[in-house]
Amino acid sequence: MSVATEVTPARRAAYEVLRRTFDDGAWTDRAFTATAARLGLGGGELARARRLAYGSVQRRATSDHVIVALARRRRKIDSAALAALRLGLFELLFSDQVAEHAAVGEAVELAKGGTLGRGVPEARARATSGFVNALLRRAAREREELRGALDDSTPEGAAVAHSYPQWLARMWWQELGATEAVALMAAMNEPHETAFRVNTLRARPDALAGELRAAGVEVSGPGAGGPLGPPAGIVVAEAGDAVGARVATGELVPQSRGSQAVVELLDPAPGERVLDLCAGPGIKTTAIAARMEDRGELISIEADPRRADEVAGLCARAGVTCARVEVADVAEADLGSGYDRILLDPPCTDLGTLASRPDARWRKSPEACERLAGLQRRLLVRAARALRPGGTLVYSTCTISTRENEAVAGAAPDYAEVEVDDLGAAHRRLASRHDRRFLQLLPGRDRTTGFFIARFHRRGA
Repeated sequence: MSVATEVTPARRAAYEVLRRTFDDGAWTDRAFTATAARLGLGGGELARARRLAYGSVQRRATSDHVIVALARRRRKIDSAALAALRLGLFELLFSDQVAEHAAVGEAVELAKGGTLGRGVPEARARATSGFVNALLRRAAREREELRGALDDSTPEGAAVAHSYPQWLARMWWQELGATEAVALMAAMNEPHETAFRVNTLRARPDALAGELRAAGVEVSGPGAGGPLGPPAGIVVAEAGDAVGARVATGELVPQSRGSQAVVELLDPAPGERVLDLCAGPGIKTTAIAARMEDRGELISIEADPRRADEVAGLCARAGVTCARVEVADVAEADLGSGYDRILLDPPCTDLGTLASRPDARWRKSPEACERLAGLQRRLLVRAARALRPGGTLVYSTCTISTRENEAVAGAAPDYAEVEVDDLGAAHRRLASRHDRRFLQLLPGRDRTTGFFIARFHRRGA
C-alpha cells in the first residue's frame, strides 16, 4: 500500500489560492492573506507560499501551454488536477533549487485530495492523480527542452513564454517595441520591490533605517535609488516583524518608489491648498501631508466609502491632521476652486502593477483601456477647473497604455485650459517614447511600478 506524501504548508497554501482564484474568482492577494492566516504561516514559509501562489497564478498561460504539449491526448482536466499541475509546473520550470521529487509528489497528493474532496469516486481520483504524476515526471525529465522551446521573438510567442494575454503582448509590442516589451513582461513575473516611505511626521529617515539595520533588516536607503534620484524611501530585502511594527505605528508607509516619484513631482509645500482626487487607499495623501509638514489644507476625495475609510485610517496612523477626507464621485462632486496643487490619480487598468497583483493580467481587456480613457479625460477637465491660475496639476496612472496615458495627457491643453510642463527635459531617461514631455516608468528598466506622470499648470498666472 502506498504511503501518502505529506504536503508542506507553503504548497498547500499555494494550491488553495490557485483553486480560489481560478475556480471561485477570488482576488489572489486576498485569498492568499486569508489562507496564510488560517494555516498560521509566518517567516520563510510565508514568503515561500507567496512566491509559489503568485508565481503559479502569473504563469498560468505558460503552464497550460506545456500541459497541452505534454498530454498524450486531449482530455478535460479536473479543476483540482489543473491547479496541481499549474503549481507543479511552476516549480519545475521556474523555481530555483526545487526538489523535483517533492514538487511532483506533493502536487500529486494535492490533486488526489482535491478530487476526492469533491465527492469523485476513488478510482477516478486515482486515475486523475496518475495523470498528474505522469505529466509532471515527464516535465521534470524534459525541463530544459521545455524551457528552451519557449520563444519570445514574436508577440504571440512572448505571451506564452512570459504568460500574458495575447492582446496585451501585442499592445506592448506595438507601443514599446520588442525589446522593451519583453523586458517589461519578464520583470513583472519577478517579485515586486518591498519599498516604504519613511513618514517624516513620525520618524527621521536616517535614524529609522539605522534602527532597522540594528534589528537585522537588510535595508537600502534612505535615498534608495528613486527613479528621479534621491530623495526616495527605503527598500528592504524582506519585510519581517521589525518592519511590520513600524508600519503599525505609522513610521513607515508601504509605497513603491514609482508612487513616491508622483508626489515628488507634485511638490506640495507647507501652507498650500492641495486636492487629492481618487485618493484611496491614502498612500499618496499621507505622502503629500508629510511634504506639507502637516500645515495647510489638504482635501482627499474618494468615491468608495470603504477606501475612504482606509484613507482616514492611514491618516490617523501617520499623524496627519491637515487632511479632510470626503466621500464623493469626482466626476459629479463640487470640487471647489483655487487650489495651489492637485493630484489626479484616476481609475486605470493598473498594467504597471502586475508584479504585485498576480491575477490582474487575466482580468484586463482592451475594452477597459478605451472605457477608462473616456473617464480619465472627464476627470482631468474637472481637476483643471479647480486649479487657481498658475496652479500645478499632476495626472498620474499606474498603467502602461498610450490610450490612457499619452493620448489623454497630450490632448489636455485642447480641453482642460492647462499647459504642459516638460518633465522629459529634466528626466530624459524616463521620458515617454510617444511624447517626451511626459514620464513613463517601466518595471524592467526602473525596477519599480510602471507609473505614467504628466504635469500641467493652469493658464492665466
